[in-house]
Amino acid sequence: MEFLDGSWKKEVSSWDALMGEELLNQEAILEGAIHSIRNMGDVAFVIIRKREGLFQTVFVNEEVNFSIHDLKEGMTAKVKGIVNEEERAPHGRELRIREIQVLSAPAEPLPLAIDKWKLNTSLEAKLNYRSLSLRNIQERARFKIQEALTRAFRDYLYENGFTEIHTPKIGARGAEGGANLFKLSYFHKPAVLAQSPQFYKQMMVGVFDRVFETGPVFRAEKHNTKRHLNEYTSLDFEMGYIDSFEEIMAMETGFLQYAMKLLKEDYEKELEILKVELPDASKIPAVRFDVAKELVAKKYNRQIRNPFDLEPEEEALIGQYFKEEYDADFVFVTHYPSKKRPFYAMDDPEDTRFTLSFDLLFHGLEITTGGQRIHDYNALLKKIEDRGMETEGMEQYLDTFKYGMPPHGGLGIGLERLTMQLLGEENVREACLFPRDLNRLEP
Repeated sequence: MEFLDGSWKKEVSSWDALMGEELLNQEAILEGAIHSIRNMGDVAFVIIRKREGLFQTVFVNEEVNFSIHDLKEGMTAKVKGIVNEEERAPHGRELRIREIQVLSAPAEPLPLAIDKWKLNTSLEAKLNYRSLSLRNIQERARFKIQEALTRAFRDYLYENGFTEIHTPKIGARGAEGGANLFKLSYFHKPAVLAQSPQFYKQMMVGVFDRVFETGPVFRAEKHNTKRHLNEYTSLDFEMGYIDSFEEIMAMETGFLQYAMKLLKEDYEKELEILKVELPDASKIPAVRFDVAKELVAKKYNRQIRNPFDLEPEEEALIGQYFKEEYDADFVFVTHYPSKKRPFYAMDDPEDTRFTLSFDLLFHGLEITTGGQRIHDYNALLKKIEDRGMETEGMEQYLDTFKYGMPPHGGLGIGLERLTMQLLGEENVREACLFPRDLNRLEP
């Protein structure tokens, strides 16, 4: 029996070694996928795609015991050669091939021209051939950016004393109520897919004080818009012993500042590939819901039609207003009407028509919903009764409050929406690896 201690290394040269001085004019071995082939006759440039990026290799017919015509885009290969300095090559290095070992070959030509800098095809085609379209350098850069956002969320919350949890995605009922639930049979019993981890993360505040989760949530909403998905990734946290819901907003502001710093320091290559200009999260203004409606109605000559919620056009105008007036990329809209918030949202004691809650708008699109929760057992029961709701199916959740809970609150961030706005995309599906919407269950 053989045991590996973690120090085992392959003979393949590392990316850092290829870029350094040690291997310059020396032999190196490179593994990767053949991204593109530019055949000039006696010489060909073969671009190898690796996780770190593209590396240029040079194929001279008389130097390689292999026909250039036998190389195909999409092959995976191991190539051996000499590392040379070449200013015109990406990264200033290229490998002059001596030997090629084909590891795998495609059975058919690629249906998409993934070697192009930008995929000039429809979103539908990109999604139909998703595992291939993501091999395009720009396409996969989007999801390195998304990785940074999730990484920043985890790292920042760990630094602030949060515990990571993982909650069930199959339950007996939804946390938000309503009809937007995916129903399923669970061993001949009715069940639903989770709309959010809300009940569970509140329960766990009584255990760890501060908790967070990154995971999928499911909404059976018959939307077919550029901003909605039926399965998306939610970045959730819940924190106890708060004095105000503004502490939740401050924590999110800190996360966004941390994320922008991480992107600038560790993801410069992806930002450059996608020409992303990072937003300013240094200071985020806050405005009451009712005040925000009045501001945009007055400035943009718009009639207020729905006094209890923001329409997408209003969100866009609020974003526009605060960009024009304060050069702000983000804005918190606070004190949403109680009528449009879940039963567990704490009402404003100064005016119970409104709640101690907020949304965060990023360039005019809601990416976060959060606020302070009701932590008193009797107050929670009264809110449920006032709304004409039944407690059946919520017994374990309510027991958590029966036996004592601290003042607490939290939020949920839509990862795909946050990514979409950061990249300046118009369709949230561009920011989802494998979107699930009203019409798509594949791939």
